[in-house]
Amino acid sequence: MSVPAELRYTAEHEWVAMNGPTATVGITDFAARSLGDVVYVSLPAEGASVTAEEPCGEVESTKSVSDLYSPVDGEVTDINGDLEDDPGLVNADPYGAGWMFRVRLPPGSGDEDLPPGLLTPGEYEELTKDSD
Repeated sequence: MSVPAELRYTAEHEWVAMNGPTATVGITDFAARSLGDVVYVSLPAEGASVTAEEPCGEVESTKSVSDLYSPVDGEVTDINGDLEDDPGLVNADPYGAGWMFRVRLPPGSGDEDLPPGLLTPGEYEELTKDSD
């Protein structure tokens, strides 16, 4: 299982990468493997407001349908349109081509203002170690 060191994670198996006031969000390698083949992804609309720890979309696989949670508060600025035609990108490259959406954090926010519930890579590995 891959857990990149530069990312932060949620207990619901999303990852977040910060680039200034913009957060890129996707699901983890662990989640993609657990779900099986992803066949459909429902993402929040561009311009929509998302709230940390609240559902904002769904990921459908051959095994189940799971809620997609936002790890941060803010406005959706971009969605990965490639997932509409090829949702399998989530399985093939969850931390790269399989990213899901980008969020502009509220003014004055930044890396230091990420929600306190986000996990470090070590904490996420600990959370998933008995499940992998």
